[in-house]
Amino acid sequence: MEKIYFVTGNENKLMEARQILTDFEIENVELDLPELQGEREEVILEKAKLAAKQLGKPCFVDDTSLCFNALNGLPGVYIKHFLEKLGREGLFKLLEPYEDKSAEAVAMIGYCEPGKDPIVFEGVTKGKIVEPKGDRFGWDPVFQPEGYDVTYAEMDQEEKNKISHRKRSLQKFNKWLEEKNG
Repeated sequence: MEKIYFVTGNENKLMEARQILTDFEIENVELDLPELQGEREEVILEKAKLAAKQLGKPCFVDDTSLCFNALNGLPGVYIKHFLEKLGREGLFKLLEPYEDKSAEAVAMIGYCEPGKDPIVFEGVTKGKIVEPKGDRFGWDPVFQPEGYDVTYAEMDQEEKNKISHRKRSLQKFNKWLEEKNG
């Protein structure tokens, strides 16, 4: 089984990646990467380049955004900071003044080999922001995917993995890896 390196400090993301990229041995590597700012494409490209340079090996990184349509895509890549400062209830309340509660969960995978340009794989799940329900990491309790009457947090992991933004980006990455190695 081929080994690939995933640069993340998030055990939940690692678990999801291992459940989805089953044809590969995923080795977790923790690096101290800076919290980058900018548009999500800029952030993932730079993050992947920095990780490959620091590690000295081909690797992939993940960056997740939660984009509220009423706020023109914010909090976006800054969701981690919004969540830390406002909490789940605060995220929900951000949209109180707006009729539009629609949102997109976006996962971006950046793969990079040292000295080369990174490749990006994006996965999007459309949904809406609801009052927090369920108990799971991050903002899962406030995101209800389109076509469902439960939040990510209320789904079991297997059900979430069938439709998640991360699964969609990892599937694209997996297909590319298979073609590259095929």
